[in-house]
Amino acid sequence: MKTTSILAATALSIPLLQAQTSSLQDVGGASWKELPAITIYPAREVVTLDPDRPIAKAVAVVGDRILATGDVESLKQRAGEQEFRIDETFADKVIVPGFLAQHDHPVLTALTMASEILAIEDWVLPEKTIPAVKDKDDFMKRLAEAEKALEDPKEPLVTWGYHPAFYGPINREQLNGISKTRPVVVWARSCHEFILNDAALQAAGITREVMNGWSKSQQEQSSFEEGHFWEQGMFAALATNLATIVVTPEKLQAGLEIARDFMHSKGITFGNEPGGILVKPVQDGVNAVFSQPTMPFRWTFMVDGKTLCDKYDDDAQVLEESAKVASWYHGMTSQAPKMVKLFADGAIYSQLMVVREPYLDGHKGEWMTDLEVFQRAFRIYWDAGYQIHIHVNGDAGLDRVLDTLETNLRRNPRFDHRMTVVHFAVSAKDQVERIKRLGAIVSGNPYYVRALADNYSEVGLGPERADQMVRMGDVERLGISFSYHSDMPMAPADPLFLMWCGVTRQTTSGRVAAPDQRVSREAALRAVTLDAAYSLKMENELGSIVTGKLANFTILDDNPVTCDADAIKDIAVWGTVHEGRVLPVAERKDGGETAAASRTTGFASAAPSPHLVLQAAETDGHDHDHASGCCSCRVNRALVAAMFRDPSTPPAR
Repeated sequence: MKTTSILAATALSIPLLQAQTSSLQDVGGASWKELPAITIYPAREVVTLDPDRPIAKAVAVVGDRILATGDVESLKQRAGEQEFRIDETFADKVIVPGFLAQHDHPVLTALTMASEILAIEDWVLPEKTIPAVKDKDDFMKRLAEAEKALEDPKEPLVTWGYHPAFYGPINREQLNGISKTRPVVVWARSCHEFILNDAALQAAGITREVMNGWSKSQQEQSSFEEGHFWEQGMFAALATNLATIVVTPEKLQAGLEIARDFMHSKGITFGNEPGGILVKPVQDGVNAVFSQPTMPFRWTFMVDGKTLCDKYDDDAQVLEESAKVASWYHGMTSQAPKMVKLFADGAIYSQLMVVREPYLDGHKGEWMTDLEVFQRAFRIYWDAGYQIHIHVNGDAGLDRVLDTLETNLRRNPRFDHRMTVVHFAVSAKDQVERIKRLGAIVSGNPYYVRALADNYSEVGLGPERADQMVRMGDVERLGISFSYHSDMPMAPADPLFLMWCGVTRQTTSGRVAAPDQRVSREAALRAVTLDAAYSLKMENELGSIVTGKLANFTILDDNPVTCDADAIKDIAVWGTVHEGRVLPVAERKDGGETAAASRTTGFASAAPSPHLVLQAAETDGHDHDHASGCCSCRVNRALVAAMFRDPSTPPAR
């Protein structure tokens, strides 16, 4: 990983040198290079997550690295004659390790946040707050108002956030009631399904004849009559001209800037997208915002193993192509080294996870990857030494994941493999014990309990399964490393809010779901810092305030480990320190938080438009026959086509 410090090598040698010296001056002499000026930051508290010194009163930083923790006087004495300065900016604040966004999706976030948001919860964005939808009537009313507000009669209306389990099913005839001429697209809260009106079907070029050419799985996960496309059917629909309706370069850039500012306002200092984009022009569009030197955090991308295994029959070529993608990143973006994302079953928000016991209404979950493809992909990357992260939501889906892990452990034993169970919605206690025995770790989304437990107790899962979702109490008791993620836009990328969800397990009705599954305060903090770093194999660089690590801090108004549990979600974020750069969060005109700005330079206008970055190309770098199979590469190709299309030219039929 690249760093900004010209003396990174010196800083990395500090832990060894300090064992042999008594002052920072000695450290500088022993490293035979003069250290740059030291900055000492006093604070009300420094929560280090260092077992040797869990709480400190100050932290010393040199360049982009942590030099030491302690109190001001001890750090001054240790500095000796070495130049230092005292910065009182955080004197009344609490410094914690920089928050990590372990699993978020910048493009999905950009496109959903730049759409007409009509969702099951409030969304507080940098420049506005969108209140939650009350019921289906409220949704239809607000959607009709949004349609009337569009001046161009041909402009598509794309809304995100509708949830059938909360508001009831919706179909194309109901959307025709909003408009018979304007394309109307409802992108469901799960992000795994679309509902289209007649005009949108026509604009997308989706007909019965077109659908007859889709694979069996794609047809089974689609309904032309309802205008409804989910899971593999959604991918097939997006590979038509539907993508030209959902995305434009302007929407992508605007949404990425919203995502950037939102995440910084929540204290995030490092982020990761599992299943990175496999179309270079699209990645270039992301880089236009996320690779800029003024970004307040770094971002890594994992390889999308499913797409590459769908494409290439030769195992060696799968690995070769996986490595090639690393050259697409620069600046503040990079490829997560030897990490891969795979998929098991469907999305929790659409209740398409595959479960052991039937759903209350008898519907069935869906597999996102057919068994043969899943097993082959797992074997390829396992044998190549990759850390494997697997999207899995149902307990039957988790059985498949753990069965495959155990088969490969027996066939080709690996130690410290850190296979990561991602999302961890519905599970059983015996599976937690098996996770421990097989040496896997967990990255869960605690927001599922908050947002869904009440509703899913009555719809789909029933009370016991709904309340036991994301059973992190069992995970903590067995000593399994676990992290939290938001999967934004599946939940707000707000680590303090995720901590609160895990510590309290309060549902939207205010009750506590499965109290025994609550986690400790420190475990929750570790889940968004040190254990999140561990899940990305970056615990030696990030996640705690320890000598030699990167100087990444989140600056808070209170200590989330000792404040009242219910107050964790309301702790104000002052800003961050990112690799030594002090980055406060600016104030919104209405008093809320908005786009962050460095003391020396702002973020706004730093990124060139994707219009300038996206270069027209005949291929996407992964050109292949898309006639069959479910491949996210198809979605990205469609997005590229949408970005390159002249806005004055109607979509192709």
